[in-house]
Amino acid sequence: MEQPATIPGLPELRTQIDAVDAQLLELLSRRAQLSLAVRQAKARAGNARVYDAAREAQLLASLAERNPGPLSAEHIEAVWREIMSASRALQKPCTVAYLGPEGTFSYFAAAGALGSSSRFVPCRDFAEIFHRVESGACDMGFIPLENSIHGTITQSFDLFARHLVRISAEFYSRIANSLLSHEGDLAAVRTVYSHAQPLGQCAEWLRAHLPQAHLVSVDSTAAAAQRAAQEEGAASIGHRSMAFKLGMNVLADNIQDDSANWTRFVLIEAGADQRRGAAPQNAKSSLLFTVANRAGSLSAVLDVFSRHHVNMTKLESRPLKGACWNYVFFADVECDLDTPSYAPLLTELDEHCTSVRVLGCYPAGPHLDSTISTTGY
Repeated sequence: MEQPATIPGLPELRTQIDAVDAQLLELLSRRAQLSLAVRQAKARAGNARVYDAAREAQLLASLAERNPGPLSAEHIEAVWREIMSASRALQKPCTVAYLGPEGTFSYFAAAGALGSSSRFVPCRDFAEIFHRVESGACDMGFIPLENSIHGTITQSFDLFARHLVRISAEFYSRIANSLLSHEGDLAAVRTVYSHAQPLGQCAEWLRAHLPQAHLVSVDSTAAAAQRAAQEEGAASIGHRSMAFKLGMNVLADNIQDDSANWTRFVLIEAGADQRRGAAPQNAKSSLLFTVANRAGSLSAVLDVFSRHHVNMTKLESRPLKGACWNYVFFADVECDLDTPSYAPLLTELDEHCTSVRVLGCYPAGPHLDSTISTTGY
């Protein structure tokens, strides 16, 4: 094989690349200085907030429109998410609570969405994430809301009713489940550990390939991998990179029952919803509301959105704590309820509901694939 140094033209091309890299470094340093100036401007204005989902979404959309190639839009977005992550860290190091331990799908999704310069704090369960964010122990929390195959993650919806937090962004992350084990083949697997969601997402595959295996639900896919790594005849379902971390074998890839397997995550921050920064494009709003337990009360609320030509994309009911057979409703709508033009809609909602709380207005989330770079919950 010919050595690189002897390939005609290669040394000159590498010299040009080195020169471009030097220019990129200078520009990144200039950008970093501007980020520090932004921090000072915010400090003078008494605004300590660092993350602005609408601003970042607009920047990424603008870059995608101006991208001349040959880099794909996905690669440009990935690069700039890391640049913005580093810029946020210069303004204020951000702590992000997620369902741990490290190695869960939540971890990989959060890192892909917010960049590696954030400090990720693993939590035992969703309740701990909400508590850390509401108390100020963490700046943000990264919460899974629903999966395209297995549906709603009900614990998350229940916690919104109990904690004063707001939704500031959403992200959709592709989930690719793998079967990990120290065993060398499927025939040796007697027990399969995972979080309840992946077990449901892979139910048909498990029935077809491991019908006799005992399925055990645990707190996270990372915890499942660690447990399976210590037991003979055990396997786990989760992100395939955990196999390399724990010295396990990947017995099967992409075992989810539907290849279009996506989980919707939301970013939460402390406090009630309030407009900060630019209004989001392609806006969505989430809200909680309760209605009187009588005929037509929910229909009246739905009619309000219909009269204002607002599309409702999700409606979920959960038992109202302390009031048997009464419910709190979680809804997503395709509009920005923070804008003045929707004030009449909110006034009408107040007339038909016993309580209304806007959880957040934010840009419709991007679809990110954290599985592309690997050889996640």
